[in-house]
Amino acid sequence: MELSSRVTKLLNIKYPIIQAGMAGSTTPELVATVSNSGGLGTIGAGYFSAERLEKEITYVQQLTDLPYSVNLFVPSDKLFIPEKVEHMNAWLKPYRRALNIDEPIVNISEKQQFEDTIDMVIEKGVPVVSFTFGIPNQSILTRLKERNIKVIGTATSVEEAIANESAGMDAIIAQGSEAGGHRGAFTETSSNLTPLIGTMSLVPQIVDQVNIPVVAAGGIMDGRGMVASMILGAEGIQMGTAFLTSEESGASQLYKNAIQHSKETDTVVTNVFTGKPARGIDNEFIHKMNEYNEDIPDYPIQNQLTSAIRKEAAREGNAQWTHLWSGQSPRLAQCSSASTLMERLVQQANQLLNQ
Repeated sequence: MELSSRVTKLLNIKYPIIQAGMAGSTTPELVATVSNSGGLGTIGAGYFSAERLEKEITYVQQLTDLPYSVNLFVPSDKLFIPEKVEHMNAWLKPYRRALNIDEPIVNISEKQQFEDTIDMVIEKGVPVVSFTFGIPNQSILTRLKERNIKVIGTATSVEEAIANESAGMDAIIAQGSEAGGHRGAFTETSSNLTPLIGTMSLVPQIVDQVNIPVVAAGGIMDGRGMVASMILGAEGIQMGTAFLTSEESGASQLYKNAIQHSKETDTVVTNVFTGKPARGIDNEFIHKMNEYNEDIPDYPIQNQLTSAIRKEAAREGNAQWTHLWSGQSPRLAQCSSASTLMERLVQQANQLLNQ
């Protein structure tokens, strides 16, 4: 079994390792280091304006001439409901008062921002674009493909994987429920929840139903996870939390420490921070918000309502009032450079494959 696969050929990379596009925590240094080490670094551009993305891409291009990726959030069609926002603002008032911050102005121009960032990735000749939270419309995918930009979709169920393949994606990230941060889900189960299928269960079921390459994601932190995924039929892996504690990551020291001092039972899937289900380390804000007995505003509205609270709490070193996204394998997190992590991964995988 080789470390080269359809994924390495498709993305023109040496090793089938993708660093996840962790919005808010990737840096040009992290992206370039992963790419320079033979993997695919990803700019987490989910919250970026086109201007911010242009700066980030320019910087990455100065640090590497190898392929890299940009990860974008597909806009939602959720409605802005003023009463929901009013009730949530009343609930969040004590936090804002304690942190001495103002109530934010909600901006719902998500679609325009998305279209501007698509224009930017085309203009800058980005080699690979991956999508989370859904599938962009066909005209966008056609424009990207006409420029020979590779497109990767995210799926948390077989149904979502089939939809991604039908739309013309070049590869699929099969995101298991162990994954840290936001669920890439865009469908709901019969009980109105996003799918929560574990990586080891999800990967072979998706592989059996689609013809395009599958990349395993969720809870993978080392060469063992990589080899296990590939034995199940994945042709590559995507890792987020493993890179989050690397030296080049944009995560704060508070955040890195929280991951390194957590255990596998400490994470929960919650929508209280952003309005979308995401896996993070349990804390006081989540507990308090679980007492809120009305509907939480949808993403991106809730994200905007809590954003300043989370940023200020993190700045003040208060881990109880900010989001701490993490996958289910925090005990395997290590603090090293991203290049050392890549080296270790490949070495471990090769050892296991050649036993």
